[in-house]
Amino acid sequence: MRHLLVKNTLVYRSLTLAFLFLVTAISVSAEWAALPDEGGVPAYNAGPPPKGTKLPPILATSELWGADAQNVYQRHAYELAAKIPNVLHQQPCYCYCDRMGHNSLHSCFENTHGAQCSTCLKELYYTYQQHQKGKTAAQIRTGIIKGEWKQIDLMSASTMN
Repeated sequence: MRHLLVKNTLVYRSLTLAFLFLVTAISVSAEWAALPDEGGVPAYNAGPPPKGTKLPPILATSELWGADAQNVYQRHAYELAAKIPNVLHQQPCYCYCDRMGHNSLHSCFENTHGAQCSTCLKELYYTYQQHQKGKTAAQIRTGIIKGEWKQIDLMSASTMN
């Protein structure tokens, strides 16, 4: 009888552990499946800010120092960002910084985040380049969503004017 009790306890514990493992595996895989970088478009604004709305300022290059200013393309990006704030306001950022409260590519350059992130930097240079070619914010956004920003070389982009 004791042998049967021990055997039933082991079976019960084994089934409980298997169930817990299965539930954990399902919940973890569901969490990963829900991540937006699996095809979702990050936050952006569909149009320019409403008339009279003042966007937060782009961080001045004089406020960049240390690791945020060690490459010329970091500082130059902020100079260009200050020229096209309304266009940046309408672009998503594929580093998915919307998870930390950003609402567009503009948000990345309101602080030092943009200087530290190659995704933000490449998207900024892509946006500026396309804007210079006469593309609308919506057309630029389409290119960003397609991943065209990934082709930007930061070292050569630092010469854009």
